[in-house]
Amino acid sequence: MDRVIEITNFSDLALDVYARRTEAQLLNREHPEEGIFIAESPKVIERALDGGYEALSFLVERKHIGGEAAPVLARCPETAVYTAEFDVLTQLTGFGLTRGMLCAMRRKALPTVEAICTPAKRIAILENVVNPTNVGAIIRSAAALNMDALLLTPACSDPLYRRAIRVSMGTVFQIPWTFYDPQTQGESLRKLGFKTVAMALREDSLSLRDPRLKREERLAVILGTEGEGLADLTISDSDYTVRIPMSHGVDSLNVASAAAVAFWELTDPAV
Repeated sequence: MDRVIEITNFSDLALDVYARRTEAQLLNREHPEEGIFIAESPKVIERALDGGYEALSFLVERKHIGGEAAPVLARCPETAVYTAEFDVLTQLTGFGLTRGMLCAMRRKALPTVEAICTPAKRIAILENVVNPTNVGAIIRSAAALNMDALLLTPACSDPLYRRAIRVSMGTVFQIPWTFYDPQTQGESLRKLGFKTVAMALREDSLSLRDPRLKREERLAVILGTEGEGLADLTISDSDYTVRIPMSHGVDSLNVASAAAVAFWELTDPAV
């Protein structure tokens, strides 16, 4: 394989995306059309390829080139493959490669809110969820539990950060999502017929089991930041304020856990 390149020079500029550029630098907010993200493990990379993302280069532990990585590499026959032994790659990247494989991929232009919400019946809105682990876990639950799309406010952690992708197990490439500004785009959801459900710890909140919720044709479930929850304005502007019934004196769940419970309850698991 002529495209397989043995790593002999750690300062090779082609390795910057794996070793020396931060996630914020890869995101490239100034020029989003040049944005890059890193996908990790053959399964996740395959899901990204299935989602139409372009592979720019691979970083693969040598023993996996003819093994687990082979089917993925076969899909991108012109793409450079950088390789070395495990210890060398760990020294280069600062962490052990999951399943011995990373891939630098080109970001795609984000869809519009209207494009992903027009065909949807159930969507999730994440407000200022800054922890990439929680973002990834929520995306995985949304994909598994019959949500049709996700919207994220600008302060949320980017779903294509490496940790978010890994925690989502690549489902970030299987469910539509985009960023959303409720101040300027909130009316778009109203026009599409969505009723909003604010998940909040309020005494006057409805129970998640309230039958009125499932009867709504279109619902947008809003989940807030891990510490402070949803903004007061978000709650007051919502059609419903809802809480999950708790026991044993527990007052709340982690936002990712709460999301999974809400998604399960508010969608039809038989779909």
